[in-house]
Amino acid sequence: MKSYFSNPRFFLIIILLLRMVYYINGQEITDSSNTVSILFIGDIMGHDEQIRSAENRNDHTYDYEDVFRYIKPVIYAADIAVANFEVTLAGQPYKGYPRFSSPASLAAACRKSGIEYLVTANNHSADRGTQGIINTINRLDSLGIYHTGTFISQVSRDSLSPLIIRKKDLTLAFLNYTFSTNGISVNQPVIVNMLEKEQVVRDINVARQKAANAVILFLHWGKEYDTIPTSYQTNLTKYFLSSGADIVIGSHPHVLQKMVLTTNNMNEANNLVVYSLGNFVTNQRKPGTDGGAIVRLRLERQGDRVKIVDAGYYLTWVYTPILKYRKKFYILPCSEYEYNPGFFTNISDFMKMKTFITRTRYFLDTQNTGVPEIVFRDSLWVFKK
Repeated sequence: MKSYFSNPRFFLIIILLLRMVYYINGQEITDSSNTVSILFIGDIMGHDEQIRSAENRNDHTYDYEDVFRYIKPVIYAADIAVANFEVTLAGQPYKGYPRFSSPASLAAACRKSGIEYLVTANNHSADRGTQGIINTINRLDSLGIYHTGTFISQVSRDSLSPLIIRKKDLTLAFLNYTFSTNGISVNQPVIVNMLEKEQVVRDINVARQKAANAVILFLHWGKEYDTIPTSYQTNLTKYFLSSGADIVIGSHPHVLQKMVLTTNNMNEANNLVVYSLGNFVTNQRKPGTDGGAIVRLRLERQGDRVKIVDAGYYLTWVYTPILKYRKKFYILPCSEYEYNPGFFTNISDFMKMKTFITRTRYFLDTQNTGVPEIVFRDSLWVFKK
């Protein structure tokens, strides 16, 4: 087999890549004792190929830990990591699209990677009916994973929503809603939080009554594969921010949409909106769906006020090499691997990641406000200027 290292074009590509220069402010991504760092992570899905990839064919158990191997250090560096869990844990038969049910070991691998919080209200919440919702909740509980968005009963919702997280001297409220369950009815006693304006505002008020310093909304919304937020998204965002929400995080389009950090009259950051985080791990490979972003936010309490200290994003890409006749899935922090072609089993995979990086950077550089990329330079994660 001919090696790509023997191709002169390969070396030309590498030279051109290495000549790219980034101007960085040199600030290492670290937390002080009085700040809380939060990671917002996009869609965790379970397509058929992912299920086959995780299966031990000798004993038919499943292991997803390798999926998170390369992104795990980024996740562990934050105080809180929360992701959109867009599958059910309904049990066998395990299946991907259109009615998802993944092995519980997917959630266990999330937990071991540092993702301790999941939001579960999305258009696939009811894929396996009432029992699927119940099984998912029970499995997450048994694994020690905190979650919100779906509930086994109204009593449960009344006691568990909003999800309150107390970290250092901050009290944070997490709320999660979906615009749809793909036409599948959700029957009592279970509840899937639907994206209804009046209910969201009532829940924001409950969060404030529980002394939340910040209210964070996770909204499953928008148009699939569209990089521009719809008027529905932008109008709802304005309404919810004016009604007391502080941060709005979106999912569902499976591609990235813009991130906006706004300031108040004193020129201090006070609201963050991420219209879509894109995919974290899926088997989708069309341009733009093969990766996403992890948004990192730092909050600081100053008396009764909470200040957004800074916000940035890590680009991530799903690397899917064929190893021992099996497709594997690895989530890569792009910046750490963009100058390391030798890591990849095939130069075409490296170039696919580079294409994702180039297109996404251009898009977010032109669309984002106040939310720069976090890049890996000299063994440190720093904000890119």
